[in-house]
Amino acid sequence: MNAAAIGGTVATVVLAVFVLLIVVAVIRSVLQVHQGYTVIVERLGKYHKTLTPGLHFLVPFIDSVRQRIDMREQVVPFPPQPVITSDNIVVNIDTVIYYQVTQPEAATYEIADPMSAIEQLAVTTLRNIIGAMDMEQALTGRDQINGQLRGVLDEATGRWGIRVSRVELKAIDPPATVQSAMEQQMKAERDRRAAILTAEGVKQSAILTAEGEKQSAILRAEGQAQSTILKAQGESRAILQVFDAVHRGNADPKLLSYEYIKTLPLIANSSSSKLWIVPTELTAALDAVTKGFSGAGSDEAVAVDFDGEANISDALAATNLEDVDEALASARGEVSKASSEVEDSTLHTGKKLNPADSIVDLPEAGAEEDPEKQ
Repeated sequence: MNAAAIGGTVATVVLAVFVLLIVVAVIRSVLQVHQGYTVIVERLGKYHKTLTPGLHFLVPFIDSVRQRIDMREQVVPFPPQPVITSDNIVVNIDTVIYYQVTQPEAATYEIADPMSAIEQLAVTTLRNIIGAMDMEQALTGRDQINGQLRGVLDEATGRWGIRVSRVELKAIDPPATVQSAMEQQMKAERDRRAAILTAEGVKQSAILTAEGEKQSAILRAEGQAQSTILKAQGESRAILQVFDAVHRGNADPKLLSYEYIKTLPLIANSSSSKLWIVPTELTAALDAVTKGFSGAGSDEAVAVDFDGEANISDALAATNLEDVDEALASARGEVSKASSEVEDSTLHTGKKLNPADSIVDLPEAGAEEDPEKQ
């Protein structure tokens, strides 16, 4: 191979290398940054500028990309960390941190590993906060823990160009024995509340029942009082009407004696009557009846004043009284029946009865007797 051929080959290779370098330089000089990202550019090893989303041109072999940073909000879960409370109970706490890069230059040059730094700072801060609380406060004070932890992290990461927006505790897991004791305590507390509510319900029910019975008794007493008053008023009106009717009718002794005789069988027929005493005025009443119906005695007619009550006068005038003989016969029968009942009761009781004290002979029709006989 002669020198000319060798020279041509070398020239071709040099040209190819030059072309390749030009292509590589062109490729490296053109940089496209996507939305939501920023790019830190260094020139000769020194910070030069920060590229925002869009198309940018760099100086080949002089400008270089140091770091591509995601400007969106990030979510980083941390593994469970054992923390001791003030009452010496070890709990495992899972934490989630929401952060966002606000200054790409500070996040690149101020901290070497921001995620590790944030994790360690969160663990130490969480232990300080939980160490000042007991178990009950740690379980019920999540909002307080989140607020304190976020304040400490945001203050520390501010100079790193990172903003901590939220800190959340995923879970607080006490030991199994403590959890079982807490469940028993909560069950006892719920049972106590249920018993209190049941007792309150029974109390309210008893009070309402007593109030109802009280109102019912009051209303019932008022009803009975009104009923008694109305009944008494009705009876008083009936008595007044009867009294007025008797006075208007100007009843004579014959009518009263007749009504008296009619009442004697009712007294004798009473189931509670074991001994029947004939009243002393019976003979006088019978004597008045005998005189009235036999025409004996005064021939003066009885005057009845109805004060203009024509209907009552006509009704009483048309009334026919029972014959005196039949009335006396009926009265003797009732007296005999009463006497036989008295004798039967005497046989049952074993006490001897004097007939003269209980039975009286009635007068014949038209005859007159002494007024009292017992």
